[in-house]
Amino acid sequence: NCVYVFVTGEKHVTLFFVLENTVYEFSACLVCSEMCIRVRGYRYFGAGDALGFDTLAAQAVLRLRERYSQIRLIPVLHDLIKLGLAQADIDTYEEIKRCADKVTYTSEHYFRGCMQKRNRHLADNSSACICYLTKPTGGTAYTVNYARRSGLRIINIAGPDSLKSALYV
Repeated sequence: NCVYVFVTGEKHVTLFFVLENTVYEFSACLVCSEMCIRVRGYRYFGAGDALGFDTLAAQAVLRLRERYSQIRLIPVLHDLIKLGLAQADIDTYEEIKRCADKVTYTSEHYFRGCMQKRNRHLADNSSACICYLTKPTGGTAYTVNYARRSGLRIINIAGPDSLKSALYV
């Protein structure tokens, strides 16, 4: 578990924000992930399949893999079918899956609680969590709290001390 990290974050961080915000969030994810690779030695990055931060983080890991060939991206998906998504989002998911080193499914079909099952799987198989968390409620907060209770290192890139926590905490 010492080389596994997973990412989770809020949906409002999307690729379709104004350019200034998207560049900032994507850059923060890149820098934080790179610090985890260089300083902490993390090699395996698990990512969920939510729109927003999960997608940005997976793309950041794929970009970093060009420089750090030892790292691996493992998307952990909650079901096989993506209903109701725009074609551009489906295309993004398919590209991430195609470029991933391994894809894991926690269920074949959607059911109530399948996202929580996916998130617990990510936390249960990791030693750290890189997150984008700005509010105390919702799915991301639940997942981060579960990870914290499980003893994982939490690195919140939405916080003012995100790089410091990646390095020292």
